[in-house]
Amino acid sequence: MATLNVSNLRKVYGGNEVVAGLSFAVQPGTCFGLLGPNGAGKTTTLRLCLGLTAPDSGEISLAGRPIPGQAQQARAKVGVVPQFDNLDPDFTASENLLVFGRYFGLKEAEVKARIPQLLEFAGLTGKADARIATLSGGMKRRLTMARALVNDPDIVFLDEPTTGLDPQARHLIWDRLKQLKSAGKTLILTTHFMDEAERLCDRLIVIDHGKKITEGSPRQLIAEHIEPQVVEVFDEGSHDLQGFVDANRQLAERVETSGETAFFYCREPRPLLAKLAEADGLRYVHRASNLEDVFIKLTGRELRD
Repeated sequence: MATLNVSNLRKVYGGNEVVAGLSFAVQPGTCFGLLGPNGAGKTTTLRLCLGLTAPDSGEISLAGRPIPGQAQQARAKVGVVPQFDNLDPDFTASENLLVFGRYFGLKEAEVKARIPQLLEFAGLTGKADARIATLSGGMKRRLTMARALVNDPDIVFLDEPTTGLDPQARHLIWDRLKQLKSAGKTLILTTHFMDEAERLCDRLIVIDHGKKITEGSPRQLIAEHIEPQVVEVFDEGSHDLQGFVDANRQLAERVETSGETAFFYCREPRPLLAKLAEADGLRYVHRASNLEDVFIKLTGRELRD
């Protein structure tokens, strides 16, 4: 039985259908990703799934309970890491955990007994009495994650959990999320970092304009939607990138140009690499295709606000 099941979900704001017939299922003990550009409907979908927003139509089941009808009972088994930290600045790190535990009706002694473990999980051992204002951005983000686990949830929703963090903090959070999954927790993740989704997600959907445009494992989506090799060519002052693209376009299955960079999507890159070895004023990177290439192909390169 799916931990979260969404069927034909729709939501309209101001005449704009921000969630347009979305359907997906999340299996227990997996990490499921919702990817999409800004404004694609990701956060609205999470709010609908949690019963914080009522759908216009469609069905949602979370932890075996219908949403929004039994959202409060379902959320007893859920932890949420919101997009923006909302820790109480008047409390210490441990007091934030203690107060949050009361929202779930947990006894004070029970929460206090869990606080050392939660702080250790977040890499915040020794910070129990620290005021929120004294914590770095990464520490606050990790404390927000620890707070989401105060009720020992079976399901954890994570809305862009590593945005704004340095690489060290991101890697620590990735490690902790893998620990949660190994412990049997179900993770539902939104992120703008494609490497994060590729690393963590067992399965994901890409949505745009509220609609699902593809679904599968990261490896499956890369194999289905993109050529296996990418050569990125950068103009370093020759001002002849377009000339190189025009002369060698036939050496790739597909070529895209963005600013001073050309992306050659290839199945056999050696002829192109030989041409680049003879070119002046151009630098290049040859790499395997990844989930970001899939995302860009499906949703476009234009900026979204």
